[in-house]
Amino acid sequence: MKIWINGRLYGERDAKISVFDHGLLYGDGVFEGIRAYNGRVFLLDEHLDRLWASAKAIALTIPMSRDAMTRAVIETCRANRLRDGYIRLVVTRGVGTLGLNPYLCKKPQVIVIAGSIQLYPKELYEQGMSVVTVGTHRNLPEAVNPRIKSLNYLNNVLAKIEAINAGVMECVLLNAQGYVAEASGDNIFVVRGRTLLTPPTWCGALRGITRDAVMRLASNLGYEAREEVLTRYDLYVADEVFLTGTAAEIIGVTTIDRRPIGDGRPGPVTRRLSAEFAAYARSTGAPIGTMEEGRADK
Repeated sequence: MKIWINGRLYGERDAKISVFDHGLLYGDGVFEGIRAYNGRVFLLDEHLDRLWASAKAIALTIPMSRDAMTRAVIETCRANRLRDGYIRLVVTRGVGTLGLNPYLCKKPQVIVIAGSIQLYPKELYEQGMSVVTVGTHRNLPEAVNPRIKSLNYLNNVLAKIEAINAGVMECVLLNAQGYVAEASGDNIFVVRGRTLLTPPTWCGALRGITRDAVMRLASNLGYEAREEVLTRYDLYVADEVFLTGTAAEIIGVTTIDRRPIGDGRPGPVTRRLSAEFAAYARSTGAPIGTMEEGRADK
C-alpha cells in the first residue's frame, strides 16, 4: 500500500509521523472517511466541504488548496489501483511540544490512505443487526461539538466498547437530555409509513454525508425525509430503523434493546433505499483513472 504524506507517496513501512504530532498526543486534527465505487471517488466535494468546516472550527489551517487535496486523493487511489474501497483523509495539527498550545505547531500534516474496509459482516445487511442503548452519552455540543469530525473519537470508542461488551456491533447514543443522537459511527433513521426521520445535529448527530445523500434519494422517491427530535420510544415503535454511514452505507436495524423492530427483518423502505443508494454510488463521483492517465495529466 502507498500512503500520501505531505506531497509524497510512501510504502507502509516508511509512512511515519513524529511522536510529537498533536494529532497523536491530543487527538488534535480532523479527518474524513470517503468511499470509492466503480473507479470514482464518491461525493468528494461534500467530504472536502466538511473537512474544511471542521478545520475552521478548531482553528486549523489546511496547508493546501482544495484542488491540491483533490489531486492528492486521486493520486493515492491511482497508486493503490483502487477502484472500490475506502479513503481516509487526515489533517493533523502537526509537530509541537508536550504542552497543549496548538499555536506552537507550525506545520500541519496531511495524510491520505486508500485501501479496503468492511465495517459489518455481509449477513447483517441481509438479516439486519441488533443494537443496544449505551450509558455513554454523546458529547455536549458546547464541549466538543459532534459536527466537528475530529481525531478525538474517544466518546465513540467508549460507546463501541459498551456495544461489543453487550454482544452487538453497534449502539444508540443519547444526548444529555435523553434524546437520540446517533450510533457510535453512523447516523440513525426511523421510518414511519412514508416518512423518514433522523435526529437534528443539535441533538448530537454528525451531519453525515451518506445521511444527507439518503435524504435526497428518499425525497426523489416520493418519501418525506426530515429531521426530528427522537426518543428511544420512537425507535422501539418504528416501522423500520436503519443506520447510514460512509463505511456502513445503509444497514437495517431489526432489534433495539431486545425489542424487535417491525417484523424483525430489514423493511421494504430500507431495502429500496439500499438498492437506490448502491446504484447512485456506482454511477457518480470524481473519476480516478489510471497511473498512466495521471502521468499524462502532469
